[in-house]
Parts: sequence; C-alpha cells; structure tokens
Amino acid sequence: MSAFRSHEVRLAARPPGAPGPEHFAVAEVAVPRPGPGEVLVRNRWMPVSAVMLSLVTGAGPMPPYEVGRVLHGPAIGEVLASGDPDLSPGDHVSHGLGWREHAVGEAGLFRRIGPVTTSSDAAVHLGQGLTAYVGLRDVAAVRPGDTVFVTGAAGAAGSAAGLIARLLGAGRVVGGAGSAARARELTAALGFDAAFDRHDGPVAALLRQAAPGGVDVVFDTVGGEHLRAAVGAARPGARVALCGALAHQLGGARAETGLDLMTLIGRRVTLRGFTASDHPESRAAWIRDAERWRREGRLALPHTVVDGLAGAPGALLGLPAAEAVGVTLIRL
Repeated sequence: MSAFRSHEVRLAARPPGAPGPEHFAVAEVAVPRPGPGEVLVRNRWMPVSAVMLSLVTGAGPMPPYEVGRVLHGPAIGEVLASGDPDLSPGDHVSHGLGWREHAVGEAGLFRRIGPVTTSSDAAVHLGQGLTAYVGLRDVAAVRPGDTVFVTGAAGAAGSAAGLIARLLGAGRVVGGAGSAARARELTAALGFDAAFDRHDGPVAALLRQAAPGGVDVVFDTVGGEHLRAAVGAARPGARVALCGALAHQLGGARAETGLDLMTLIGRRVTLRGFTASDHPESRAAWIRDAERWRREGRLALPHTVVDGLAGAPGALLGLPAAEAVGVTLIRL
C-alpha cells in the first residue's frame, strides 16, 4: 500500500479559560505503511464527551492533551492493512487513537469487535453505556425496586444510566437536567419517572419533589449541589457511584459540594469514585447484555451524529449548551 495523506485534529494552544475554535487545528499528515506487528485503520466513528473538555483545559485529574499534539480518544474503524496475523483487512476494531481519519499502531492497541454498520451500533461501543453499566451494576449494585437518581441525566453517561437502571431492576428512576427541554425528553422518550431542570430552584427541593421517598442509588456525573442534594435524600444504606464532576469543571456557585458527614455516617451511605477502565472484565458483559437488550427492543441509546472530522471541535465546544440528549458521535 502506497503512502497517502490524511487529517488529524491537534490542540493548537492551551486555553486560559473556556476553549474556543482557535484552540484547535486540523492538520494534514502523511500516513505511514504499517510495519511488522502493526495495523493501519480507517476510522469511521468517534465520540466527543465532556471529559474531553477537561483534557483540553487541563482542569481535570487526568493528564491533559498536549499542545501541538493530536488529541486522543475512543474510536471505531476498519482495518485496511495489517502486519499482524490476528487482525485482517476488513476487521472492525475499537481503539483509543481517535481525532484522526487514519490510525497506525501496534496490533495490541486495537480490539476486534463485531460489525458496526449503524450509528446505533457505534453508540453501544463509543457512548457511555459501559460507564453507566459499571457504575450501576458493579459499583452501586442496583437492586430490584431501588429508587435511582441520575445527575446530568441528559448527557451521554446519564441518559444511558437511566435506561440501564431500569433494565437492572430499579423501581423508580429520576434525573436532573440542564434545561426544561432536556427534562421533558427524559420522561417522554427515555422512561424516567420524573426529571427536573436544575434552573428551576434549589436542587434539594427539586429532588424531594421527584423522589419524595428518598433515593437508594445515585449515579453522579455532576457533583456540587447535585451531589449534596443526593446525600440529603439518601435512604439508609444508599450507594453513590461518582464518575464525573461537571459542576466543578464549569465553576460557579453551584460547584461547592459541602457534604454533611453526619448524614453520610448516620445513614451508612457509601460514596465510591470509579472509571470504567477499573473494570475491564465488565466490557464483554456490557456488550453481551446491550446486544441482547437491543434485540429485545428494550435498549436504544440516544445519540446525535455530526459528519466529518473538521466538525469535531465545534461539536465538543457545543456540548455544555447542546439540547440533544445522549452521546454525540462524529462520523468520519
């Protein structure tokens, strides 16, 4: 295979505050031929997510994107050429070398998956379904009849969590969202029993209305006032799965958590931070269960599709204000 040109997105500069289009650059690069033990992949799908904003700004706990270097993130692609006997041209693979049209790397960086022919297929692999599944099944251990509160419920992880909580047996699922339109969609299309717009008042009061009997499980992607309200509404033995801190990323008066330690102790509340990568053994179980639920017509992960790598920075920057529910996928 002869060399050819491709495109990738690089971080042009570290933003001093909120990032803008000027902090990204699309570069044309030469794609090398794969050597022994390497594969060349044509990327087809990649997501943009809130955690990527913290990697751009450097505000989160994880190592940030490097200025001048290509961004990285999950992606799905098709093998074009292989120097490894375990992967063949035409295989579909998932990997972490997103934000580029083509990826070349050691075969061990790529995981063979089943055919991905639709955006709904891509959403299972690239959405935050695995994170929601791990948080609810492995971390918070949802039990039949539990009342589950999902913060940031219209986001990629939160919307998946609402659906999965029900599939795992939750008796009542409630969610917090960032707009009235998003809150309406949670109840109208995603099966939430109740949802509220955080702008309508103190979160603690809104949560009391949505879950007057208290909550058993919290899937938290926001932190701040939402987490404080969740702890206040916790029933004895409640379990809180912490996987995000959007309030802290955005800042403002609602970012302060100020947890009541006496409530945590007195009600035996468990708070546990996690990432899906802590549970690699759960990936196969998630794919198996998700595919079964989809066949049964019980799971459809919400998603939005944006075409073209050049549109990825704008899609990422638009996440905080977007009205769309679920994961945003870039079709390459």
